[in-house]
Amino acid sequence: MLKSHHCGALRRDHVGEHVSLAGWVHRRRDHGNLIFIDLRDRFGITQLVFNPDHSADAHQIASQLRNEYVIRALGLVRARPEGMRNADMATGDVEVVIDQVEILNEAREPVFHISRESDVDEALRLRYRYLDLRRPRMQRNLVLRHKVTRFMREYLSERDFLEIETPILIKSTPEGARDYVVPSRLHPGKFYALPQSPQQLKQLLMVSGFERYFQIARCFRDEDQRADRQPEFTQLDLEMSFVEREDVLQLLEGLLTELVPAVSDKRVLQSPFPRFTHTEALALYGSDKPDIRYGMLLTDLSDLVADSGFRVFQQTIEAGGQVKAIRAPGCADYTRRQIEELTELAKEHGAQGLVTIQMRDKGPHSSIARFLAEAEMTAILERMGAETGDLLLIVADEAPVVAQVLGQLRLVMGKRLELADDDVLAFAWITDFPLLEWNVDEERFEAVHHPFTAPFDEDLELLESDPGLVRAKAYDIVANGYEIGGGSIRIHRREVQSRLFAAIGMTDEETRAQFGHLLEAFEYGAPPHGGIAAGLARLVMLLAGEPNIREVMAFPKTQSAVDLMTDAPSPVSARQLDELHIRIQD
Repeated sequence: MLKSHHCGALRRDHVGEHVSLAGWVHRRRDHGNLIFIDLRDRFGITQLVFNPDHSADAHQIASQLRNEYVIRALGLVRARPEGMRNADMATGDVEVVIDQVEILNEAREPVFHISRESDVDEALRLRYRYLDLRRPRMQRNLVLRHKVTRFMREYLSERDFLEIETPILIKSTPEGARDYVVPSRLHPGKFYALPQSPQQLKQLLMVSGFERYFQIARCFRDEDQRADRQPEFTQLDLEMSFVEREDVLQLLEGLLTELVPAVSDKRVLQSPFPRFTHTEALALYGSDKPDIRYGMLLTDLSDLVADSGFRVFQQTIEAGGQVKAIRAPGCADYTRRQIEELTELAKEHGAQGLVTIQMRDKGPHSSIARFLAEAEMTAILERMGAETGDLLLIVADEAPVVAQVLGQLRLVMGKRLELADDDVLAFAWITDFPLLEWNVDEERFEAVHHPFTAPFDEDLELLESDPGLVRAKAYDIVANGYEIGGGSIRIHRREVQSRLFAAIGMTDEETRAQFGHLLEAFEYGAPPHGGIAAGLARLVMLLAGEPNIREVMAFPKTQSAVDLMTDAPSPVSARQLDELHIRIQD
């Protein structure tokens, strides 16, 4: 080894020892007679002292050093003089007086600061990701990710789970997102797909009798990107045989409850985790991945305004819609421009408009006040718990639109008012999802989660007669407004699985071609089973307090799914295309 200790190891107990350190020059301070170098590796920083009276050769070499040079230094550990200790550094009580130094590699001046945090354009950071990853913040994030992964492996292994690797090259089947496909050279005109998840494979492992499986699984989805999504990602994937929904929920809840304090300073807001049905979550929060760190719940006013003089409310309710509202405390003094901005936001998410009531000192102020009887206004204010200084935001529309619009307004106002505690993780379970939803464009039902999710036993008879009413044995784990993971109890009988494929419009021929292997496996004694998959990067993102998952991935893609560092995707040679029997059509 070129180093006897890492750069975060030295303490007062090491005073008097001769050590060898190696790493990157983090900072250089030339005081003329003395040169100080902060030497960095991933474990920390140690201060090196170059004194010409102690070693003229080492001092001469130190005068040539610049930031990010890679060096090896040998010297004597001593206590820092009184008044010069650095309480902000783990090694701040000591320094190393250098006898010898060797430049292992020189470095060009970095394109952005590594020794201090600064605002750097993300495109530049991704172009030089190997430099970005040297920054302490990024190294902390990847260390945290490692700790989370290790904890998961140990937790599940202690509970008789086996980590089993599944293939990356699989069959392309319709499971939701668009597949990444890989052409086969040996079988011209045929393609593999990269797995969107190991869903069918882990179910087949249950048929194989392994009973408890997990994997830190790589997954791929060719879909539009956003802050919490990447084309390739990692998830904790697990499956269990002979279980019911409660068994899966208790397992993951126990894992998360123990994981958070073990790897971070975050706090779990509530344990056991609160549970909401899909219907309740939409009704209360306007979202199926609610941020429950604060209130501002949606309040139904429909019964209070059904007969009001405001025609918009009347007509909406007569058409089967809703009138609901949220209360933003302390926002009654919003200007007309601020109200217009909220109205535009509401329209962007589907609303026809936005009604506001400003609770001013002289009473409620609203453009619809003249249409409401005094008793109606009083009833609205009482139900909302409105106080002087509050701003009420009201939306009238179809139930899905009301939920979408008020859910988004709730998030915006919660952020503006800083209502959420960033030091906590507020986990919650969302259950009882609908099994199927109507695809207007394709004029057919499709699976809300995936087509292997089991329906409620008591709803099975509705699968052919009224598919939209069938509930799924599905569940999501959410936290702070993000979906962390999702799972379900699976279908394990061929007859039920075939009925579900038929319900989403698949013919018998399509079913055999795409899922024949799974249906056949169910004929050989498939046990009842269920599981869940949790997004690793999304969880680490919340634990690290980062704004997007790219900050907790070593080499992420951009929003347009491009790797700026390696310039991928990129063209391939004509020879490669010929070998694959592929022609590029302009």
